[in-house]
Amino acid sequence: MVNYYVRRTARVFATVFAVMTVTFGLIRLLPGGPYSQLRAQLLRSGVPAEQVNQQIENLQNIRPDAPLWEQYINYMISVLQLNLGQSISKGDPVIEILAQAAPWTIFIVVVSTVLMFAFGIVLGALQAYKEGSKFDGIVSTFSMAGMSIPFYVIAILALLVFSYRLGWFPPSGTADSSIDNYWTLAFFLSVLEHAALPVFAYTITGIGSQALAMRGNSIQVLGQDFVEVARLRGLSDTRISTRYVARNAILPMYTGFLLLLGFRLGGTIILEYIFNYPGLGYYMLEGLNGNDYPLMMGTFLVITVALVVGVYIADLTYSKIDPRISAGDSREAY
Repeated sequence: MVNYYVRRTARVFATVFAVMTVTFGLIRLLPGGPYSQLRAQLLRSGVPAEQVNQQIENLQNIRPDAPLWEQYINYMISVLQLNLGQSISKGDPVIEILAQAAPWTIFIVVVSTVLMFAFGIVLGALQAYKEGSKFDGIVSTFSMAGMSIPFYVIAILALLVFSYRLGWFPPSGTADSSIDNYWTLAFFLSVLEHAALPVFAYTITGIGSQALAMRGNSIQVLGQDFVEVARLRGLSDTRISTRYVARNAILPMYTGFLLLLGFRLGGTIILEYIFNYPGLGYYMLEGLNGNDYPLMMGTFLVITVALVVGVYIADLTYSKIDPRISAGDSREAY
């Protein structure tokens, strides 16, 4: 058992190390190199040409004229020190930008994923209990239709209807800028108001897949012997559906929940740009559009590490959630 946890932990560090290496290499394959824009900005600002490389080193902790292996070592050391350099377009340290953006993205992703699972689990359980009924057919149809519609389509429609046409929700931002005190009810309500449309768009298209997954799991559990024994004991349908069926049907979806939290962090790139919501995804696209390679690299690294950590937590805790699974006997890999 101990060796299992040690192996899994070692794989996390190995995966993060590989991601850092790939990120370093891919950025340098992009046209113009990672610091061409910064070099041009420094020259336009009056910095003498012979001092440009030194200025870049001061800002990014990497000598652009150094051999590639030396740049790689300096980059890895800087990341381990949580020093991701300075944003070229914003002029602020990347780590500060990401620290301000991450809570908003985490809020959107966590709330939408929890709501998606909650509604999906309830609908899926009801479908399984009423398998073959008109209700089951209608919900299945809507679920498949919802799965085929990209979330950004719903986001654009919601923005046009509920913001620009009806004026019910603000079209951009995370909160009302006129509120200075962050620890007031007014600020909290403003945050919910600004997050309502992004959360709605990110939730509604994912409910169908979770409902169908829960339906399939529930139908499988309904055929188990312990359910028949519960019925023979005279237990009520409500108790059977909640204490026996739902509890066992939810277990296989636990890993998927944690994995989705990581994957949906990457999906916020389009969502946050549509709503001008300054989270990690928004700054990722800002860095891409502005050739801001330090900002782009830092955002990509944070999102990837979050996914790896989600897989790691799911893998280590699944045996605790479902006693039928033995962590030491697990054979799956990342």
